[in-house]
Amino acid sequence: MADLRFLTVTTTLMTYTGPVDDHALVTRTGGVPLVPAGFTWPRCAACSGSMQFLAQLLVNAPGGRGSEAAAVAECVLSVFMCQNEPGLCDEWDPVAGGNRALLLPRAGLTPALVPAEDETLLSETCGIDCTATDAVPYLEARSNWSQAYGRPLRDVLGQLGGVPSWLQDDETPACPSCARPMSFMAQLEEGRDHRTAMNFGGGGCGYAFACAPCKEASFLWQC
Repeated sequence: MADLRFLTVTTTLMTYTGPVDDHALVTRTGGVPLVPAGFTWPRCAACSGSMQFLAQLLVNAPGGRGSEAAAVAECVLSVFMCQNEPGLCDEWDPVAGGNRALLLPRAGLTPALVPAEDETLLSETCGIDCTATDAVPYLEARSNWSQAYGRPLRDVLGQLGGVPSWLQDDETPACPSCARPMSFMAQLEEGRDHRTAMNFGGGGCGYAFACAPCKEASFLWQC
């Protein structure tokens, strides 16, 4: 799990460990999101359709600033993105309303009621193991892991915490509540199988951020 106080110590790879239960309280891609009471499934601001649930990440985040920063909250960061036709909803942008990231308290979550219409769920639920490696850039850590374990690069599903490996320019978003730069939480690869992968433009990566004191989260992708 990512601890925002120690982002530069290691690179924590998220690696595929096989299928898991759709409702498991674990770090995973796909399945059904676990949500608090009163949850409303996110809808796209452009097409008004229900978004697709992409990932559930278990993270540790400091609960305050200054003297309160040492307090750590156990959270779930959940990511949704529009995948409805015709696919012109600017779902790559952190503020256009085509995606949604939520930072939720980990306690008391239950499986969400999934809308019957639109593209809402991935066709595969992938369990994730979080493996701390040496403090090297993400792409180097990914390559080293693949060589060390004799597994394909696509089995690395991203990184938790660390430093974003941008495919284009740095697009760190500002918190919509306090306007401070948000903390990097995770980088997501599209997936291990192109038939069931997330859609980040074909070979792209997704980037999740959070401002824990404001309980805000944000998501974008680049390719």
